[in-house]
Amino acid sequence: MNHLVSPSLLNSDFLNLGQEVMMVNNSLADWIHLDIMDGLFVPNISFGFPVVEHVKKAAQIPLDVHLMIMDPDRYLTRFRDAGANILTVQYEACIHLQRTVTEIRDLGMKAGVAVNPHTPVSLLKNTLPFADMILIMTVNPGFGGQSFIGESYNKIRELRQMIDSGGYDVMIEVDGGIDTSNAPRLVEWGVNVLVAGNSVFSSEDPSDTIRRLKLLQ
Repeated sequence: MNHLVSPSLLNSDFLNLGQEVMMVNNSLADWIHLDIMDGLFVPNISFGFPVVEHVKKAAQIPLDVHLMIMDPDRYLTRFRDAGANILTVQYEACIHLQRTVTEIRDLGMKAGVAVNPHTPVSLLKNTLPFADMILIMTVNPGFGGQSFIGESYNKIRELRQMIDSGGYDVMIEVDGGIDTSNAPRLVEWGVNVLVAGNSVFSSEDPSDTIRRLKLLQ
């Protein structure tokens, strides 16, 4: 499968959010990434249902929603109704993870599980049969613009081996410090989905940056 690019709106211009979504629509992007933060699981608050609903109205590609919140089970149906196509929860925030990802699938969405930098991917062994995607956080979550953590390559390699050896149909997504300099290596090591926020929206030509991430230029 060719890799996908999912620009993160967390780093976009919120005063011109509609224009930013249209730019992503007209680019080579595959998904639109939305980071939901509650100020508890991470030390930041981003946006909630009204923003997701409005983005959905303008979006022409799937919404890739990442819940960095405590007790996400309370909101699975509401995020589905708001327009999420892919819904990712944090491993560290879920007491009954298999039940959570199963419910996400039952609601008609693809189910993702994210792990923070300190969480070993070996803990996901029994979750892989229930998930559609694993998101490896390559920075400590909560804020955009952070530098990529180099140790993440080892986690990606280990996770890719787990997926391939088990014969699972599970994508690997990465988020945090992703740019055109490390994207080729990440895809080479087995990443399927690149989330990029700051490197896209702080660039002089965001659409061209998305193109370069997609074409690995």
